[in-house]
Amino acid sequence: MNNKPLHIVLADDDDDDRLLFTEALEETSIPATVTTFDNGVDLMAYLINEDEALPDIIFLDLNMPLMNGEECLRDIRNEPSLKRIPIIIYSTSLDLDKVKVLRKRGANYYIQKPAYFHQLKMVLQRSIESVMEEDEKAAQEADFVIK
Repeated sequence: MNNKPLHIVLADDDDDDRLLFTEALEETSIPATVTTFDNGVDLMAYLINEDEALPDIIFLDLNMPLMNGEECLRDIRNEPSLKRIPIIIYSTSLDLDKVKVLRKRGANYYIQKPAYFHQLKMVLQRSIESVMEEDEKAAQEADFVIK
């Protein structure tokens, strides 16, 4: 992973969860800036605003007001300019059938919100590194094919 700070977006309606996420990410070795939203409508308005830089990764809570995470996932995957952004579902619930459905609909990973801060730091570090490694691998394969 390069040292350029990642632009990470988190959509979660819980103030405490947004704060913990941001603080945990700051304590990882991943250089990143975080933009947060408390609902899916504001997230989608931000993503389709051409004046805003697209994020490197989106973390989506499933249960949000106005527009939930599953609806956001659908709209992001249907928008050509957004469909390649990695999406990590970040939810308190864990329904394995729902996880399978979300994976089929384009989520890259599913994280059940950990109960402890140190676990949150570890799971954020691992998930972001995994997404970025996949992205780098795809870029290398694409470069290889072009050559």
